[in-house]
Amino acid sequence: MFVFGTRPEAIKMAPVINKFKKDNRLETIVTVTAQHREMLDQVLDLFKIEPDYDLDIMEDSQTLTGVTAKVLGGLKEVLVKEEPDMVFVHGDTTTTFAASLAAYYQQIKVGHVEAGLRTGEKYSPFPEELNRHLTGVIADLNFSPTELTKNNLLAENTKEKSIFITGNTVIDALLDTVSEDYQFENELLQTIDFNKNKIILLTAHRRENHGQPLEDIFNGIKDILNKNEDVRVIYPVHLNPKVKNKAGKILGDTDRVHLIEPLDYEPFVNLMNKSYLIMTDSGGIQEEAPSLGKPVLVLRDTTERPEAVEIGTVKKVGTDRARIFKEANNLLNNRELYNDMSSKANPYGDGNASERILKRTLYHFDIISNPGEEFKY
Repeated sequence: MFVFGTRPEAIKMAPVINKFKKDNRLETIVTVTAQHREMLDQVLDLFKIEPDYDLDIMEDSQTLTGVTAKVLGGLKEVLVKEEPDMVFVHGDTTTTFAASLAAYYQQIKVGHVEAGLRTGEKYSPFPEELNRHLTGVIADLNFSPTELTKNNLLAENTKEKSIFITGNTVIDALLDTVSEDYQFENELLQTIDFNKNKIILLTAHRRENHGQPLEDIFNGIKDILNKNEDVRVIYPVHLNPKVKNKAGKILGDTDRVHLIEPLDYEPFVNLMNKSYLIMTDSGGIQEEAPSLGKPVLVLRDTTERPEAVEIGTVKKVGTDRARIFKEANNLLNNRELYNDMSSKANPYGDGNASERILKRTLYHFDIISNPGEEFKY
């Protein structure tokens, strides 16, 4: 049984689910919590996944406590009825931790996809850092995307035989979705000349950036535009009122900034592919962009994805206004620096993570005799 509840989980689980469903040695069940409703449904439609169970827990102004309680309560009935051999969860959402705990209470094994990411800071990101720690304690199989994430688990005394390096499933989803001749349905995006303008794609929504950090990010964007007349910024604004209201107040009337509604996954990754530079506080984008040859400036003080920082496809700039301007301006005007960041290989995957997860699972249940080869960068 696969359990997830948010758009990022759905994107990263979709290629795994579809790979499992094609194998007639397994019965695959999909349960969604709908921790996020609208954004989740978009991805389910794109990848043609029909949930067997939908807890539909989302409500206005929901709290972490409320989400946790609803997932625990809702999943108990489903798990008792279906009695799966293993529950698969992804990453670090509240759904992920609560579903793992619900499975543990029913003494059902847990497989953790994207296991071992760490910042070492309990409240950064919040609540994701602790969610993934606690899920890791429960998990029976840990599918780590990289060698570094495997080492993080080993340092926490996780049994090595339970860890398997797969690469990240987001690369599987990305490579299946990007098209060089993609045509946008969004009317504003149809009017933009991606060859004439340098497009900065901005995403910013994390809880730890709410308030002053977001103000500093937005003012840094204005500084960049004031210095570079050939630059346009496209910002799909998160639905959270704390983000949406501040973005409208600071950037709403700024020339060459386009505030648009959140995009479905397919147009979003194709927008990434057509952009010149990406500035984000998202985790997944740090993994995706290197496969498209796009430099990334991370608008966070910590990252659980240091591999790309070490290799040089991603640079961590935090939320300081002056530094945001400096680093973006360098990339916009120094072609050698830009080419260096954009030309390196992706340390996070090769598009075959789902196949590796399937083989390792079949091996775990003695269906095949060879678990296959781990991902190596």
